[in-house]
Amino acid sequence: MEDEDLNAIRRQRMSELQAQHGENSNNQQQGEEAKQRDTDMRNSILAQVLDQSARARLNNLALVKPEKAKAVENYLIQMARFGKLGGKISESGLIEILEKVSQETDKKTTVKFNRQKVMDSDDEED
Repeated sequence: MEDEDLNAIRRQRMSELQAQHGENSNNQQQGEEAKQRDTDMRNSILAQVLDQSARARLNNLALVKPEKAKAVENYLIQMARFGKLGGKISESGLIEILEKVSQETDKKTTVKFNRQKVMDSDDEED
């Protein structure tokens, strides 16, 4: 009797694991599809607002500095959604936008020295 109960429990657990694995793969597949749709949407918007030379420059920037390219893409998409772009942006227009985004996102680094006096055996405590 124990063997039958044990086998039934194993079959039930196996079916639960298989169902759970199926759900995880479905969720993963849906996530990948959503990511692909988002990428396609971004590319179509950028194709509408950038001319060919500007698009090439943005792609080159994405190879070197992907975070800066993403920031410029987000800026362009936001401007396009609000209707603030008056036609296709040329390469020179993209350069101006790059400069503007660079100024906004420049990280100002400062170096601070924390000097502490280390007491030697020769030093006297006051």
